[in-house]
Amino acid sequence: MDEQRFYEKLGKANGWDFSTLKSESEGAAWDFYREAANYSAPGSIVLDIGTGGGENVMKLAESCALVVGIDLSEAMVETARSNGEKANCPNVRFLQMAAESLHFPEGFFDMATSRHCPYDAAEAARVLKAGGIFLSQQVSEGDKENLKQAFGRGQAFGQRDGMLKERYIIELEEAGFSDIECHDYDAAEYYQEPEDLLFLLQHTPIIPNFGEEPQDMETFNKFILQNQTSKGIRTNSKRFLLKAYKKEQEK
Repeated sequence: MDEQRFYEKLGKANGWDFSTLKSESEGAAWDFYREAANYSAPGSIVLDIGTGGGENVMKLAESCALVVGIDLSEAMVETARSNGEKANCPNVRFLQMAAESLHFPEGFFDMATSRHCPYDAAEAARVLKAGGIFLSQQVSEGDKENLKQAFGRGQAFGQRDGMLKERYIIELEEAGFSDIECHDYDAAEYYQEPEDLLFLLQHTPIIPNFGEEPQDMETFNKFILQNQTSKGIRTNSKRFLLKAYKKEQEK
């Protein structure tokens, strides 16, 4: 419930818009929505699961006929619709919907995507056409490792790296996907100023309830001193990418 309230609050504020945040990454092997655009065709219909504020999924608008972004958060959907109007993307629609209960016909989409959010593999398979592609980028347990070690808490803190990836691969196989590929990267990430890293922690659940523990700001300042480099304040961005195809119907 705390995570959901945080997510709703973030949706009302700015969605997942980090365009003002000054940071750079070294070693990121792909850009997720550009990768998705490589697999979409001019006439394709795409579903984006957990679309957030819609800022990123609109990158697909030019490469397909229709993009439908869904999110469980009403506030996120409102922000996404506002962003869609500002971006003048008439072929992008945003709907409030749960990933485990998709209100679409079977075989409706050519492609489904999901970035940094849970999804239901069986539901994704149901609404995809035979031969349709599913792409998902997720945050690995080893992401922001030095930050979580510094604070002694965080997303997936203490969990074995790779557990989430293994579970999702099994679920995709059980849902009827084939030719499953998995790619990983662990990139160095540099935040230009302490204010940039502070913005990240205030607008993501990387460190749960950041700022509410009495020692949080002291820990934050100590982390800055220990991880300051000539390129910025260093941490890491660890991601994995799953690509799978819905099996063709047997004749």
